[in-house]
Amino acid sequence: MKKPLYVETTVISYLAARPSADLVVAGHQLITRRWWDAHRPDFDLFVSEAVIEECSAGDPEAAARRLELLADIPVLVPTNDSNAIAKRLIAEGIVPAKAVVDAMHLGIAAAHRVEYLLTWNCTHIANAALRRRMESVCRTMGREMPVICTPEELLED
Repeated sequence: MKKPLYVETTVISYLAARPSADLVVAGHQLITRRWWDAHRPDFDLFVSEAVIEECSAGDPEAAARRLELLADIPVLVPTNDSNAIAKRLIAEGIVPAKAVVDAMHLGIAAAHRVEYLLTWNCTHIANAALRRRMESVCRTMGREMPVICTPEELLED
């Protein structure tokens, strides 16, 4: 059985973006493409309405490329539980109020019991300094926190 994996917006953005001249960004793009091509079939992918909204924003041509990547991925809807987790992450100062969508990504993945949350957002989501506090909020709310990781951490070769 495949493991459920929530794909956060930054992963789709790296996949759809034109190759970057910035070496770090170019490396993330390459790693993301390798994971997408070789390991995506090993997981049941999910996104949320928040991912679709974020991917729809900006340059229409780039948005179309991002949305094309999302076309066949099932969409998880927010629930009372996901909203409560997101609100708690913000109320406890773990995620700043300006990053409510980042809190929603974690809330939706946890509420829907998704095993992995794949992201390149290392500021508010894949942040080791915040991980224990995020786990505590999820547990307090009766949920397990998904394994938050970058595509690089899920490469098996």
